[in-house]
Amino acid sequence: MYMLQGKLFRPAEAAMLKVVDQVVPQGTAVEAAREWVKANPTATAQPWDVKGFKFPGGVGQFNPGFVQTMVGALPMTLKQTQRNMNAPVALLSAVYEGAQRPFDRAIRIESKYFAKVAADPQASNMIRSLFVNKQAAERGARRPKAEPKAPTMKLAMLGAGMMGAGIATVAAQAGMEVVLFDRDIAYAEKGKAHVETVLKKRLGKGMTPEKMAATLARVTPTADYADLAGADFVIEAVFEDVAIKAEVTRQVEAILGPDVIFGSNTSTLPITKLATAWSKPANFIGVHFFSPVEKMPLVEIILGKETGPAAIAKALDFVAQIKKTPIVVNDSRGFYTSRCFGTYVQEGAELVAEGINPALIENAGKQLGMPVGPLAVSDEVSIELGYKVMTAAKKELGDAYVVQRSDDVMTQMVERDRLGRKNGKGWYDYPEGGTKLLWSGIADLFPRADDQPDVEAVKERLLYRQLIECARCYEEGVLETPEDGDIGAIFGWGFAPYTGGPFAHMDTVGIAHVVAVLDRLRAAHGDRFAATEQLRAMAATGATFYQSVPDRAAA
Repeated sequence: MYMLQGKLFRPAEAAMLKVVDQVVPQGTAVEAAREWVKANPTATAQPWDVKGFKFPGGVGQFNPGFVQTMVGALPMTLKQTQRNMNAPVALLSAVYEGAQRPFDRAIRIESKYFAKVAADPQASNMIRSLFVNKQAAERGARRPKAEPKAPTMKLAMLGAGMMGAGIATVAAQAGMEVVLFDRDIAYAEKGKAHVETVLKKRLGKGMTPEKMAATLARVTPTADYADLAGADFVIEAVFEDVAIKAEVTRQVEAILGPDVIFGSNTSTLPITKLATAWSKPANFIGVHFFSPVEKMPLVEIILGKETGPAAIAKALDFVAQIKKTPIVVNDSRGFYTSRCFGTYVQEGAELVAEGINPALIENAGKQLGMPVGPLAVSDEVSIELGYKVMTAAKKELGDAYVVQRSDDVMTQMVERDRLGRKNGKGWYDYPEGGTKLLWSGIADLFPRADDQPDVEAVKERLLYRQLIECARCYEEGVLETPEDGDIGAIFGWGFAPYTGGPFAHMDTVGIAHVVAVLDRLRAAHGDRFAATEQLRAMAATGATFYQSVPDRAAA
């Protein structure tokens, strides 16, 4: 199981499990090896090279434990990966076949499977996005090189709700002083209590009582703006309302002045508009976290039209301090992650409106490689939140807003108080102490169609609705690199990781194929599947995102 999970070991744990023979202090490996050779003069071969060696416990049917492990491992792996990942099955095959052969032949069997996996685009896509590009982002690939390092020493955290308290937690753990502000001291104290709850869960897991006490001591709850004095970075996570955010922004500037960098944790409101409340818009930037902050690895940095290099550097240095992965995008309603994630949820609602069986929709989402189905994730983030975002967009865009059937679906759910997990009833019912179940009233509200599509057709719609929105973000300049697009998709909303991300996937299947599928889906389901002009141009020339499209971030 350790190999299937790609689990990393601490040295002592590896030695206990006999993954390594011995653990020695750093810098002493050569000397320790010499001493081992002196102490073991007869150890001239590995155990499996000694005549008469037998596989521990026997092989194949002669080792009940081995048989039991292999019988259970394959179906478990296929279930966990939804049959989407090739490497785990190859690994199991190599172990099963190799364990029944002499070691030299087993190594050749392993090499055969390794070569097959290494040559698979799936492996190269995953390695590029999950390791190479992710590590480059964490090392500051998008940070302005001319800006001096700007670590945050004292954070002014505005808003002590779930997001604000989560940000305060990771900042305090990184060694920063945190002033946790809310309009009511009771809310601020509740936010600090959340910090304590999170830290308590980590006791014995690298967190000592002394370390916990020191971390908690760095968080100061307050309802007084004057206590923010001396902060060198501000993040606001107050209610998603332009007027409320503007008022808080002005109050903070009166204390700190406009030279401090101000970050907004808004998930949808345009940064350029919010920045008008700060007298130096160059020092205003979006810093979008994901919930729960303590667990989610991504932070989306959003640049307003006037955001300057000092603000970018400060935000990226802060993200590095809290050991999260950043992407950098340009301003737009919903930015990149919220906008594209929203299409997954919206297409799920569109399918419901058409009378598609909700269980089919949910299973298709999971088989596609998403963490959960679109209805389940809609419940998790709150149907009401989606409704509010939709309502705000209608008000902001006016006649330019494109009405979708999913709008009516959300409206009907909210009118019936089906708000999601937060009130115990959404697409699912959440019985106390029981397992969630799809709401039996869905069929009454949205009558079931007589003809149901197969699961592949539903998977295709859920996938391509996301792909086309990602492509639009790139064409519009919201995204500057496919690297940010793939990292943001996988770590932001759980886009199928086996693909390497939406842009890697489009490159792999071919842009011409993507356009052909989009044209077919547009004819059947409407303009939301319309291919972009950039995609059509790429299809005509055989271009790809990673090899042919200029890197605008480097320009």
